[in-house]
Formats: sequence, C-alpha cells, structure tokens
Amino acid sequence: MSLLAPLDRNALTHASPSEVRAAVRAGRWTGTTKRMALGYHQANVTIVPERHAFDFMRFCQRNPRAFPLLDVTDPGEPFARLAAPEADLRTDISAYCIYRDGVMVDRVANLRETWRQDHVAFLTGCNLSLDAVMIEARIPFPHLVRESAFPAQYRSNIATRPAGVFHGPMVLSYRAVPAPLLQRVVELTSRYPLCHGGPVHVGDPAAIGIADLAACDWGRPPEPEPGTTPCFFACGITAQAAALASGIPEMITHAPGHLFLTDLPISDRSLG
Repeated sequence: MSLLAPLDRNALTHASPSEVRAAVRAGRWTGTTKRMALGYHQANVTIVPERHAFDFMRFCQRNPRAFPLLDVTDPGEPFARLAAPEADLRTDISAYCIYRDGVMVDRVANLRETWRQDHVAFLTGCNLSLDAVMIEARIPFPHLVRESAFPAQYRSNIATRPAGVFHGPMVLSYRAVPAPLLQRVVELTSRYPLCHGGPVHVGDPAAIGIADLAACDWGRPPEPEPGTTPCFFACGITAQAAALASGIPEMITHAPGHLFLTDLPISDRSLG
C-alpha cells in the first residue's frame, strides 16, 4: 500500500503518461482513466499464453474495428517496446481481470505474482483516447462533464469474425450525442481508426440487439439525455466477451475503464 497521498483526477488530466503510470504503480491512483494524460493513446490490454497468441493476433487482424493494434510484446516480456518502453504491464494498470475457462475468477491490483514467461500482451486502441479531441471540439459527452458518469458498454448482436479459439459478440460503447453535433462527432471520430474510428451504429439500439440501455454489460448505465442520438462505437472489451464465449483456459485483461497509458500521441498519424 502506498504511503503517499492519493491523487484526484484533475491532478492527472494534463499529466504525462509516465506520470499517470507512476501514480498507478505507487497506488496513488486506482480509478478509471477517463480524462487522463489528454492527447495520448490509452490502450486496452489483453494477455494470453503464447500458445494462443497467434490465434489472438489473427482475431485482431480480422476485427480491426474492435482491436486496432498498437503494440504486441515478446513472450514473457511485460514491456511494451513500441508503446511505452519504460513501463511495466504488471504494475502500471490500476486494475486487472483474470479469466479462466470462460469465467472471470479474480480482479487484482497488479500482476507481480501472476505474470509468466509464456505470457504475450496485446495493446489495442481505445476511444477514451479521444477525450482531448472531444473536449477541444466542445462535445459534451457525460463522462467528460460529470465525474460520476462513465460510458456504458453492451454485447451486441454483431458477431466478430472468429480466429482459432476466439469468437463472440462485438462489444459496443455507447455515447449520447446531441443531435446538432452528430455529423461533427462522426467526422471527428472517423479520423482516428486507432481509437476505433467512427460509430458502428447510429440510432435504434434494438437494431443491434440492445433491448434496454439501462441494462449495460459493463460501465455505468446512462442517464436519459433528451435531444440526443444514440451512437455505438466498437470497444476493446470485445476481448473479454470472447474470453467468456470461447472458454479460453486463461486470459488477463485490464479491468473495464482502467486503461494503460501509452507514450503514443494520438496526433501521430504514422502509427498503424
């Protein structure tokens, strides 16, 4: 346990990614990473045994909207050589989920006792990376203006393209977009394919298998937002849905909302 005082979100909003990771590693930040280190890629992290790594690589390649790849580690190395070479994936995420045989069996604060020499980590893009873009464009998404709000995620009826042992539904992240800003949001998000790009679906949630917005699978149920249009974006939690659907013997992921802060600026269009 850290002997240093906890930090609040505002202290980390304009911090560097390394400062956010240091706060996480020291136990000074244990919450979600919305509005953190604005302007840098936040990454979903999926860790699988080496024997399943090629299948998961193909799963990413076949489902690029859900899994825009930022980096892949060498077996046994907990270091993202391209995305954040000085970071440690065992300690620099504020919460992790452990899945075994299709069941989430634990949620832990670090992987010091869990990491093995056959583990391979995949870092994929996240639309929380666009918080800075949305703030600059004055798009009032609830999670950007209310501390209590966080995007909701849902299993959809859109199937992923399977690869080896991996299959399952695409998970979508919901945003209530003010109707006059809809075209602007679509244009802005579409410029950033490494952050899932533009929406997968706009409009009636029932058309993609979501019967009740209040019954989200991950995140926080959204409050009613009059005058908005439902927008749904691909989400990296699709990996966790695949763990549940495929019954893979082991998968370790970031806990939903607790992303890994990379050193990669979203403004760098040479990535990917």
